[in-house]
Amino acid sequence: MAKDKSIYTCRECGGTSPKWLGKCPHCGAWNTLEETAAEPAAGSGKNRFQSLARSQPVATLADIDAADVARTPTGQEELDRVLGGGIVAGGVVLIGGDPGIGKSTLLLQAVDALSTQMKVLYVTGEESGAQIALRARRLGLEGKQVRVVAEIQLERILATIEAEQPAFCVIDSIQTLYSEQLSSAPGSVAQVRECAAQLTRTAKTGGCTIVLVGHVTKEGALAGPRVLEHIVDTVLYFEGDTHSSFRLVRAIKNRFGAVNEIGVFAMTERGLKGVTNPSAIFLSTHGDPVPGACVLVTLEGTRPMLVEIQALVDTGGPSPRRLSVGLDRDRLAMLLAVLHRHAGVACADQDVFVNAVGGVRISEPAADLAVLLAIQSSLRGKPLPRGFIAFGEVGLAGEVRPAPRGQERLKEAAKLGFSIAVVPKANAPKKPIEGLTVHAVERIEEAIDVVRGLT
Repeated sequence: MAKDKSIYTCRECGGTSPKWLGKCPHCGAWNTLEETAAEPAAGSGKNRFQSLARSQPVATLADIDAADVARTPTGQEELDRVLGGGIVAGGVVLIGGDPGIGKSTLLLQAVDALSTQMKVLYVTGEESGAQIALRARRLGLEGKQVRVVAEIQLERILATIEAEQPAFCVIDSIQTLYSEQLSSAPGSVAQVRECAAQLTRTAKTGGCTIVLVGHVTKEGALAGPRVLEHIVDTVLYFEGDTHSSFRLVRAIKNRFGAVNEIGVFAMTERGLKGVTNPSAIFLSTHGDPVPGACVLVTLEGTRPMLVEIQALVDTGGPSPRRLSVGLDRDRLAMLLAVLHRHAGVACADQDVFVNAVGGVRISEPAADLAVLLAIQSSLRGKPLPRGFIAFGEVGLAGEVRPAPRGQERLKEAAKLGFSIAVVPKANAPKKPIEGLTVHAVERIEEAIDVVRGLT
């Protein structure tokens, strides 16, 4: 059978060339030609560009059946939380993370748990079948019904999926696959895009759930074309420090659930285990309260979590440093200006270091109030009272703005034994929460006065 030819298409103007050129002959742009498979001649009965989903007649939106999709639990509660309750038939999931973070381990555990209720297939392009079996033995997995194939050619993988008819398939990894229709090396932009599109089409037409493992660049972004994240249904990032035993799985995109949902895992000798109370990870174990520590109730997806914010204010030189770990550095500089202008707390000649305990990254502005109270505590050298929590966004005018779902944050803090809270006035509970004294403030100077009164 003759091999399909490939052509080179300009991503700027769409012009084509039979061979690669540094300069597009049509528009004159440099380094814009990318390899793609040539479209077959008309009448050949073969079309690579068929729709990813079955064609449907035009219908009125109100008349379309919108029943909830059926979900199948993976056996990992934290993974199910991130996915929105479990896997969906025909869904395509892309999971990326640093090398050695635990992607293959987590998916092998999920495959083994799902094998008891459906047909599963594990396609490995980076390891041999013996290496997969060795990992399964080390994790204590039986794997009696787990089908494994070591293959990197896309056409053979598609034939295997058609022959095995699995309901759940793992591709480890998408950067190792290549299609015969293209001559470029595995991992190139053209190969990743082509292989992902073909596998997505197979998932949508056959109802098989496919999980694609993706490599990441040194900056931490998923390697390959951005279109890879667009065509899949769910994008998960595996985060964590290899020196720590805890891992975070974060949903960046999810067509079947909430985004920014996280699952927390602990790496053990028997694989990854879900952590049911992640707040305990991100709280320090001080015997007595120490200056510069303030507990924040942050919201990750639908889950409220308690994270300790630590601040250290020390005498600086002519150009004091502003350093933050887990928080935005530019926002820290802005908050210090607000603290000086509206609360009269000057740190212009001080080095300020802020850290979120446990390696967690906090991006929501509700951390502002806790950061400022931790800085003020470190500057005065007086610890905040035991059982103290705070949250709220601080504006440039010094106002303390409400945070979303404040009631759930307060209930989570009360459940874990915290007794004092400083929150925005709009987040004050209408009914008292047992065991929790709430101080509602409208401005940052009010919050500083409340804390000074408590200490």
